[in-house]
Amino acid sequence: MTRYVQTNLFEAASCYLSIVKERDGEADHPLIRWWHSLCGGGEAADEIPWCSSFVNGIAHQLGLERSRSKMARSWLGVGEPISIEHAECGLDVVIFKRGASPQPGQEVRNAPGHVAIYDAMAGSHFIRVIGGNQGNAVTLAAFPVADVLGIRRLAKA
Repeated sequence: MTRYVQTNLFEAASCYLSIVKERDGEADHPLIRWWHSLCGGGEAADEIPWCSSFVNGIAHQLGLERSRSKMARSWLGVGEPISIEHAECGLDVVIFKRGASPQPGQEVRNAPGHVAIYDAMAGSHFIRVIGGNQGNAVTLAAFPVADVLGIRRLAKA
């Protein structure tokens, strides 16, 4: 029997593509609740934004440093800053601004945001990522490059 070991963030996150989704009603997805628990404050419902909890779960699985926060912008303080030109699939997380404009810059951590794992550029104006809570599930999605607040490369914890 061959055992597959994920070697990077993208490979580990891909295992959950289209499998982990929010559940309707009061039944929460147990894995989303567990990912939330990794961020302090115990388990939480899957209706609570969980993009950061998902990335924390993947980083935890791989023994990488993590934010330990449910706030997407908390990732701006983790790892090494990387320029978009040097971003690599499976090595980097991307932090986006979200919500109504105008949005504050990266110096403000307590503001709407989104965090996901870098996949590739999608043309010159979009960046493709794998993330949690994208359409209430783990999915691949493209976001505008203009919304990128930062890209961080994680080291071993």
